[in-house]
Amino acid sequence: MQTDRLEELIPLLKDKNKRNVAFNTLVKLTKQRLYWHIRKMVLVHEDADDVLQNTYVKVWKSIDNFRGDSALYTWLFRIATNESLTFLAQQRIKNVATSIEYEDLLISKMEADAYYDGDEMAKKFERAILSLPEKQRLVFNMKYYEDMKYEEISKITGTSEGALKASYHIAVKKIEQFIKE
Repeated sequence: MQTDRLEELIPLLKDKNKRNVAFNTLVKLTKQRLYWHIRKMVLVHEDADDVLQNTYVKVWKSIDNFRGDSALYTWLFRIATNESLTFLAQQRIKNVATSIEYEDLLISKMEADAYYDGDEMAKKFERAILSLPEKQRLVFNMKYYEDMKYEEISKITGTSEGALKASYHIAVKKIEQFIKE
């Protein structure tokens, strides 16, 4: 994602006459990365598409409130993260399941997804990630898959870098243990 290009869009996004074109450019520049960030959380392609759409709707409605305290892509990731967590919470309530039952439901949805093509080791790795608490899974995905710096993750999640490092370390240990079993 070209962060300089994104930052150049901010004044255009705030200008009501140029907003549509700027927003289309924003979507083109960010769609793939945000999709995979969301997909790692919600797992199923159709759900990820829905959450991504909700993310962009929220961005559209809130762009005038963007203060520039962080980079635009950090703000986008924060919205996508919050939308993903909200979706997962709604799914858990809707399915009224224990965490183990919910984890099994997510795994079955992941494996039934036509876009999922992992082998047995990949499935075990994904199961290990799914066994993590949501916040820990989020931190692990952002660090491992997105290769984000702790500083970036801190801005997105509102969590201290020290807590993120500890969370990531614990997540790695849990995943290693899960895979060994």
